[in-house]
Amino acid sequence: MTTDINQIIEPANGNFFLIAGPCVVEGEEITLHIAREIKAICSELEIPFLFKASYRKANRSSLHSFTGIGDQEALAVLAKVKAELHVPIVTDIHTAEEASWAAEVADVLQIPAFLCRQTDLLVAAAKTGRYINIKKGQFLSPEAMRFAVEKVRDAGNAQVMVTERGNSFGYQDLIVDFRGIKALKENRCPAVLDCTHSLQQPNQSAGVTGGRPDLIETIAKAGVAVGFDGLFMETHPHPAEALSDGANMLPLDQLKPLLQKLIKIRKAIYEK
Repeated sequence: MTTDINQIIEPANGNFFLIAGPCVVEGEEITLHIAREIKAICSELEIPFLFKASYRKANRSSLHSFTGIGDQEALAVLAKVKAELHVPIVTDIHTAEEASWAAEVADVLQIPAFLCRQTDLLVAAAKTGRYINIKKGQFLSPEAMRFAVEKVRDAGNAQVMVTERGNSFGYQDLIVDFRGIKALKENRCPAVLDCTHSLQQPNQSAGVTGGRPDLIETIAKAGVAVGFDGLFMETHPHPAEALSDGANMLPLDQLKPLLQKLIKIRKAIYEK
């Protein structure tokens, strides 16, 4: 299946698009279940949807944290989601070597926030010809993201988007500065708000990242109101049982009512 990502990120109905899924592939059954549920919701609400799940989590607080079921096994699961549900796939890559074989499955290669300055990674991703989603580093200003975007474009790939995921606020918290939307939009590419990772509370003494999922709705509403083109949300049927990032995930049964509210905000602001 070949997907025209431009039709998703610039929908004819003027809606925002959604990147959503679990943090990481935990297994075939749970991954397909989550993808089916999100696709059904988005189809009903006419929200363009890209399914996101990492085949591996390379950035973990503890050596003992879950990282994945195996790269090839997880990519095979993502390929099955893509083939059976006809949805585009977004997944992270961590090294330049991963770009080419991840691109065999993924429609969008995502550059993790901590790696957004890695030139070889950005160039390798760009050369696959896939759409590239660069997550803004917690340590970077929105203005500084233009250099990451330029690296992808200078490598010959104009298909790029940027994702805001908060700024470091002290040692163990993040904050979203919504003034940054103006600078992100100046890159002339889609701007996405990560509504779940922006609420992380990293570097906890227990060695597991915390979060504030009770604020996902607040952050998402604000993101739609200020003009983000897309929203990014990690979701799981039972976040407390998720093998990665459960502390800041949206419970899957809360996704539809939240999206219904967000659509109303979008229409109120952008309908002529």
